[in-house]
Amino acid sequence: MLYVSIQELEAAINYWRSQSPAEGEELRLCPQASVLAKPYALMIVQGSQRVPMDVLDGAAQAAIQGFQKITKAP
Repeated sequence: MLYVSIQELEAAINYWRSQSPAEGEELRLCPQASVLAKPYALMIVQGSQRVPMDVLDGAAQAAIQGFQKITKAP
């Protein structure tokens, strides 16, 4: 089973925020950062250090995999 650490989730959120900063008066997050924010917050509240990849919904999986693909490229 594949896991995502809280540090990697935070790095992915920060990466997506740097690619597409918050918008509007409400400072709305980009879609990728937004879908990763909920599991990140839950991990903080629960004191978790990692989460199984298959617990994330499809959009969150795509956002983290996109981040991993970009940051692990040679």
